[in-house]
Amino acid sequence: MKEVTEKSSSGENKLIADRREKLGRLRIGNAFPNDFRRDSLAGELLSAYGERSGSILDKDCITVRVAGRMMAKRIMGKASFIKIQDSSGQIQIYIEKDRVSVEIYQAFKSWDVGDILGVEGELFKTKTGELSIRAEQIRLLVKSLRPMPEKWHGLVDQELKVRQRYVDLIVSDETRRVFQLRTEIIRFLRSSLDTLGFLEVETPMMHPIP
Repeated sequence: MKEVTEKSSSGENKLIADRREKLGRLRIGNAFPNDFRRDSLAGELLSAYGERSGSILDKDCITVRVAGRMMAKRIMGKASFIKIQDSSGQIQIYIEKDRVSVEIYQAFKSWDVGDILGVEGELFKTKTGELSIRAEQIRLLVKSLRPMPEKWHGLVDQELKVRQRYVDLIVSDETRRVFQLRTEIIRFLRSSLDTLGFLEVETPMMHPIP
């Protein structure tokens, strides 16, 4: 078990080193633009346009700008599919080399799952009927240095799930749902008590007293 853990740690360290090397090259090239502004969320697009037919979407020419973390990547020669995830859900992006430019496409191929991207493009339906965005522009906004947890199992170590809650929130739909529900409950209770004139006081129960 110890040997497996050491091999896993060694492999992760190599991945982190590789990503840091990529980060160094990106810094030289003035990467990470801060002028990208999204105008849509993945979940909102799926709710608003998920049931529309492909022909109607092609006719309407709906251009959107989304930003999110790349959760999956599938390269197929001159075109690729990725999934990006924001606070509302995931949406598929279709990237063609000839559409975004050869230079950008080559750069995209070196980006890693976990990186945060900005995408602008038109909505369309794939042959399987999945709502997607045909990228006209794609930009790397934030470089992720640590590799994502294994795709299908996520974080299985309960202690790690608590200690690295930020990672668990990225990979687990159920964890995000629980925290969203918790936030709504706390907001409702706080609003109700505030309306009744209650005063919120934090006690030092979980904090050291100086």
